[in-house]
Amino acid sequence: MSSAVKIFQGRFGRVALLDMDAPLVGHAHHHCHILIKAGGADSAFSVRGERAPLTDESAVLVNAWEHHAYEHDAPPGQRTLILALYIEPNWLAELQRSLALSAHPRFFPQKCVAITPQTKRIAEEFVLEMWWADEVSPARMEELLFNLIIAVIESYSGWRDLVSLLRAKPPAAMDPRVRRAIALMREDVAHELEVDALAARSGLSRAHFFTLFQRDTQVTPLVYANVLRFEAAVQRLSRGQEPVSAVAHELGFSAPGHFARFFRQHLGITPTDYRRAVNLFEPPDDAGPGQPPVI
Repeated sequence: MSSAVKIFQGRFGRVALLDMDAPLVGHAHHHCHILIKAGGADSAFSVRGERAPLTDESAVLVNAWEHHAYEHDAPPGQRTLILALYIEPNWLAELQRSLALSAHPRFFPQKCVAITPQTKRIAEEFVLEMWWADEVSPARMEELLFNLIIAVIESYSGWRDLVSLLRAKPPAAMDPRVRRAIALMREDVAHELEVDALAARSGLSRAHFFTLFQRDTQVTPLVYANVLRFEAAVQRLSRGQEPVSAVAHELGFSAPGHFARFFRQHLGITPTDYRRAVNLFEPPDDAGPGQPPVI
């Protein structure tokens, strides 16, 4: 079974060191997502239906709301240690203006990027620090994370140029009916998605609703609803003290086992494992637009 070695959670998003031996269902995140192999067998992700290898030489990049799935195509019995970065775009924007569009659907122009010796060194340093999480200050953690992100994306000559990125693929304005549907979904993450009812409340037919929703969000209504439900689960598990069974009930699962299966399908570990592995990092006292160093 897949397991979590360590998880950091803070205003930067989440960073997880995952020991994987099984695939994950197709899903998405509002984060920009970087995946680096930290050890074990080579493997791969599927990003919008295309294979993206995860090896010592290549990292996988997934844009915000881009549909992807972990495939774990390693030989039977072999595991892959993955450093998974789920980065909040607002945090990046605070640190570096040229990263303000990290939530842009085409921020990463490719699904893979070569791992340079410098990137490998910084990633190894980051993983080493993760083993001693209790001794790492929030400021140090954010500095290491920022440096790692920059090392991964540095080869993209266009990331510093907001104007060029916007001209290449400006974000589409979201239809107000889709915005209403999302607001309704956020109001009640604890119930199974009823697409027909949601479409009707948004003033659309089922077919038109699907078309507009996928055009504006890049994912289906079900995937979007699952993202909201999963993120709600993460927040309750990491910041609350109620039993996992109570969290399952609050989120509308009929049994804790159903909740555990849902959670494992999206992250590879159980809710109990997540709570055991997570380390919460509060904002550093000196946090601000200039911390860590802006380049």
